[in-house]
Amino acid sequence: MKTALILSGGGARGIAHVGVAQALWERGVRPDVISATSSGAFVGALLAYGYEPADILNMIRDTSFYPYLRFGIGTSGLLHLRKMEDVFCKFIPENTFEALKTPLIVTATDIISGEEVRFRTGELALPVLASCCIPGLFSPMRHEGHDLVDGGVLNNLPVEPVLGEADYIIGSHCNPFNLDKPLKRTTEVIYRSLILAMHIKTKARIAKCDLLIEPPALSRYSIFDFRKADQLFEAGYKFTKALLNDRPDLLP
Repeated sequence: MKTALILSGGGARGIAHVGVAQALWERGVRPDVISATSSGAFVGALLAYGYEPADILNMIRDTSFYPYLRFGIGTSGLLHLRKMEDVFCKFIPENTFEALKTPLIVTATDIISGEEVRFRTGELALPVLASCCIPGLFSPMRHEGHDLVDGGVLNNLPVEPVLGEADYIIGSHCNPFNLDKPLKRTTEVIYRSLILAMHIKTKARIAKCDLLIEPPALSRYSIFDFRKADQLFEAGYKFTKALLNDRPDLLP
């Protein structure tokens, strides 16, 4: 049986995917293919390269991402993600999809054509980082003739790339539709609006998952809560572990 792991976007909440993976790995469940977008693509690339979840958590803890976010006032976004290439290539120096141990499909959005763009071969860092470009906050990234932004704009749970390729689909969705904390920043309101606009389509994609992992505790966290990495990891880990303990029949 071929298993696929789908990782949604969600900013800092994407760190919860690492905890989800830890719980799955402990039960002997490892995907044969990963399909991911936005922050899920960043986590997915590290998992696909072969890093253990605990190692990824340590990397996130030890990396201060803010110095690499260069301001781009006057451009189509407030920040550039290009400098993050340096960080990414420290983790995956080969910088190619072909260097990954597990096949990975990254979904981004072409902001000009309004179409999804999928990547699974060639250069790795730029597609992953482009998939993280929240419109209005980050400038679009030019790659292979596309002006790319966050894949979550059109598809925040990219199940479609693995349909017909996997027998069992596990979806890790870290964008709860109900929030327990106020939105304090304009950028949070923008991102929240995108998520709500995608709500119906995301629900349809959730229905295609054989196992959905959606930790309700994530409703307490912002997309900018990178300094709460341990708590986000625990939210994903504890929920998934409890779910699999209660429902072992859900395992592939």
